[in-house]
Amino acid sequence: MGVVSSFPPVARSDALVCVLGSMPGRASLDAAQYYAHPRNAFWPILESVLGIPRAAPYAERLERLKERRVALWDVLGSCAREGSLDARIKQSSIVPNDFSSFFTAHPLIRTLFFNGAKAETVYRKEVLPSLPEQFRSLRLVRLPSTSPAHAGMRFEEKRKVWGSLEWALDENARRGYYECRSIF
Repeated sequence: MGVVSSFPPVARSDALVCVLGSMPGRASLDAAQYYAHPRNAFWPILESVLGIPRAAPYAERLERLKERRVALWDVLGSCAREGSLDARIKQSSIVPNDFSSFFTAHPLIRTLFFNGAKAETVYRKEVLPSLPEQFRSLRLVRLPSTSPAHAGMRFEEKRKVWGSLEWALDENARRGYYECRSIF
């Protein structure tokens, strides 16, 4: 069972929402790219929901994501895991990412979207209790996993639920978060 580490966050300081996975799978780690497995539905869903072309070069997709004010990261900084499945993560090996520093650097984030149950479960158990009070009131939304291992839901059903990402961005715009800046 090897120790694996996640990637740095993809985010501008003016991000409004953050999509959190658990830990990149083997194909993503080998390619050094978020959601690189060819059957992972993440980029096809974002193409449908946010208009980010899945066939665009990876760096361009990340830039388009940041332009839409969406941050992308993982809950886990490192863990021991055999293979790619979340179920194979050794619980005692979990080291979460530093969310206090992340939220301080990204003060406009209002909603966290979890790509699957494992990301949400680990965040609630390992991250949330240790956060300073000012970071505990973010909206937490679990979305269906885009992993090919989560085959119990058709693509169109996943895409429909993932549409809440666009809704959250629109809601933040209506509330004026696009214009707001931290004064601290």
